[in-house]
Amino acid sequence: MHLSAAGMRLMKNAEGFRDRTYIDVAGIATIGFGHRLLPGESFPDGIDETQGEAILLNDVRSAEQAIERLVRVPLTQGQFDALVDFAFNLGAGRLAASTFLKDLNAGKFDAAAAELVRWDHAGAQELAGLKARREAELQLWNGGDSAQGAVA
Repeated sequence: MHLSAAGMRLMKNAEGFRDRTYIDVAGIATIGFGHRLLPGESFPDGIDETQGEAILLNDVRSAEQAIERLVRVPLTQGQFDALVDFAFNLGAGRLAASTFLKDLNAGKFDAAAAELVRWDHAGAQELAGLKARREAELQLWNGGDSAQGAVA
């Protein structure tokens, strides 16, 4: 499977675009549409939106591969989209170790959906942007297209 247009809209809206490197809420150097800089990677002159989209597509491919590797049950397109956005936002490692994935792979889709929306904190603090993003993912999960309002 691949991320749908609705999933991409959610991701782009939630991340927003920044042409210069910035430090995200987790303290990580980031650029473009939420791309976390890799070791040795730098963009001293910034990037334009076309470059940001190319980087995002590469990041999306990595998240898609993580979902294909980690998930052992059939998914709807909306569930796949929500998982790709989740893995992109929080990392495949967090997904792999989560009760969310455990419930999903056990076929407990309702329990997994309930776990999804619990991932709205940075440290001990609930963040409105993460809460909105998880709710938008949940709407995709449930077959809707709510990507328009998600912001993190």
